[in-house]
Amino acid sequence: MAGCMAEMVKVAVDAMGGDNAPEQIVKGAVEAVNESSHVKVFLVGQENVVNDELAKYTYNKEQVKVVNATEVIETAEPPVMAIRKKKDSSLVKALNLVKDKTCDAYVSAGSTGATLVGGQVIVGRIKGVERPPLAPLIPTEKGCSLLIDCGANVDARPSHLVQFAKMGSVYMEHVMGVASPRVAIVNIGAEEDKGNALVKETFPLLKNCPDINFVGNIEARDIPAGDADVIVCEAFVGNVILKMYEGVGGTLIRKVKAGMMTSLRSKIGAVLVKPALKNTLKAFDLEQYGGAPLLGLNGLVVKTHGSSKAVEIKNSILQCITFTEQNINQKIKEKITMEES
Repeated sequence: MAGCMAEMVKVAVDAMGGDNAPEQIVKGAVEAVNESSHVKVFLVGQENVVNDELAKYTYNKEQVKVVNATEVIETAEPPVMAIRKKKDSSLVKALNLVKDKTCDAYVSAGSTGATLVGGQVIVGRIKGVERPPLAPLIPTEKGCSLLIDCGANVDARPSHLVQFAKMGSVYMEHVMGVASPRVAIVNIGAEEDKGNALVKETFPLLKNCPDINFVGNIEARDIPAGDADVIVCEAFVGNVILKMYEGVGGTLIRKVKAGMMTSLRSKIGAVLVKPALKNTLKAFDLEQYGGAPLLGLNGLVVKTHGSSKAVEIKNSILQCITFTEQNINQKIKEKITMEES
């Protein structure tokens, strides 16, 4: 067993972070180790609480380790202060496991602000990376696309967006298996001269980038159709796109379900279409895609929704396996240094 342990991807999970901690976090961790023998989860949190949750499940004990952390960083706390003051919090201790290379990756549904600050301050940026972006996968008609950035850098510069495009291309190619991923920049029109100052300045830089497959502008309405694999924007725009996506998706699902219950005929129809509809709607459920990696750091940091249930935690942990096995950070490093030389 010891020999196989060395090959395992080790993931530090903030067991106390998020609206549904620790129950759903621990459940998701157990589901991940039960699904894959290639991962070892370090559950960081209040030992007795975490162990009480673990006692509910059957799993390979070799694949789960509990790391005691006495403090919890609440979502509303100022991030910088919380990181500085709460050294024994589950969030800080989990990030430190990545910093000291005990673990390859970190997953948390806790404070986004503290994760972003801690990722940069504790784990640290890859040399040459100006700003690490948050990059969630979003469902589209053709599969899924990477939205980069969705929340880390609201005042990005053109050079940052060029790096986002490069990092996003590496991720889509090597984690999602998309050959020569199509990169587009979010704009309010298809024409090259449209947009605000940031987009106008970034467009020619992306166009002249030899190592990405740049396909031009993308309007928001074309994102769900899957017209690009990597969708580049600064975090204000990205966050609006993501939240609108979630809101419209949830509303449509509720309206479809309500519509099926309006009459006896529709109820009979609902029984017939339910299996096919369930599969279709599942593809548009953001939980299926795991969390958003904060790309460009010296280790993998993944932020999942604050409201994450076990399935999203499980998928976020499993996503860390491919990321680590494909050596994504090394590939990002090579792409960024190539740009400097």
